[in-house]
Amino acid sequence: MTDLFDKANASKPKPLAEEVRPPSLREIIGQRHILGPDEDLARSIASGRLGSVVFYGPPGTGKTTISRAIGVEMKLSFETLHPSDKGISDRIRKIADEARFKPTLLFIDEIHRLSSAILDLLLGFTEEGRFDFIGATTENPYHNLTAGIVSRTTIYELRPLTVDDLKTALLRAAGHFRGEGMIVTFQPEALELLARKAGGDARKALGALERIAVGRNVEELEITTGMVEKSLAASPVTYDRKGDAHYDTISAFVKSMRGGDEDATLYWLAALVHAGEDPRYIARRMMVHASEDVGLADPSALQSAVAALLAVEKIGYPEASIVLAQAALHICRAPKSNSAYRGIHAALSYIRANNIGPVPNHLRDTHYEGAAPLGRGGYRSPHASPEGWVEQEYGPKEIRGLFYQSDARDNNTFEQRADSFWEKLRKRAAIRNPFRR
Repeated sequence: MTDLFDKANASKPKPLAEEVRPPSLREIIGQRHILGPDEDLARSIASGRLGSVVFYGPPGTGKTTISRAIGVEMKLSFETLHPSDKGISDRIRKIADEARFKPTLLFIDEIHRLSSAILDLLLGFTEEGRFDFIGATTENPYHNLTAGIVSRTTIYELRPLTVDDLKTALLRAAGHFRGEGMIVTFQPEALELLARKAGGDARKALGALERIAVGRNVEELEITTGMVEKSLAASPVTYDRKGDAHYDTISAFVKSMRGGDEDATLYWLAALVHAGEDPRYIARRMMVHASEDVGLADPSALQSAVAALLAVEKIGYPEASIVLAQAALHICRAPKSNSAYRGIHAALSYIRANNIGPVPNHLRDTHYEGAAPLGRGGYRSPHASPEGWVEQEYGPKEIRGLFYQSDARDNNTFEQRADSFWEKLRKRAAIRNPFRR
């Protein structure tokens, strides 16, 4: 029996993104790296042996659209589920039973939200070959899905659409309004701006176009840059502080500093700031990389990062962005050395493999009564020498030269100056005692 709500939903217009969804694979825009005729996915579809697939990628890249088109291409009954559906386990069982009588493709969006028990249930049916399966997720499946699902599915990563891809999608969508009696065109700069600011997300681009065009009682509409700016003014940056975007953006920021690219460093820092990333977190990451990447080449880089953390704790945004930029540019432009990073990891690896040896007697603590009778003596303080250094053993002989390797590449770095200082000092000691070990 049809009620008033059914009639209302039937007459309610669909979102533009849904209206212009490409019905077939040949009409899909972008993702040629998986949909090209020579790619594995295309050959699996052509052979009728899709199996189990996971599409992984940011929003608006075509995960659902491609899945529906695959169902059409393979002439399969297309069933959709969502983790928020009630009784999802029972629904999966029902689809599996019905699939005995009709070839079926089951599509589950946001598969990362399913429990391990439901994923195991799904895995059992897919291994039996009850139905073909596509799961979609914006989260990294290698981090957010069970090992069983990851090992038994083929994972395809969908990439953000290019600006040219989005222009094509927008122009195609603009033609949809002809059916509503309105001719929609773009100023060239407006089309470029909308495609660029959509950030590779077709749904976002089409949503903005829809907001601009709907409700206008005109026969012709030319979309301007002002209209685009207004439509996207409050649009958020694609960023999830707990997801891949968080770690990927931080990774790009750090690698840009390491690579000495000032513009890229500021670009990724601006992305973090604009997305509302905690300035203390950014400063803490800079502290780590001031030691890891700059290290002894310029020890003051760590001071800048520490100072940035103290400063942003006091002032916050928006001024904190200036403090972060100063510290980031210091780390970016500083000469690089990772001798501290390599040295401590080499030493830790050695300790794990060989355990910790006994401390030599002359290095042991003597700040207590009775230390002398135990034979704890013989230590010579470097301060007692005019040169500020004396030759003596400080560790096992077998570790000499194993851990610290100078990364000095420039005479202006602290590490190079320190290398020169110690080289001269040890040469003088060798001249005085040519038989030293």
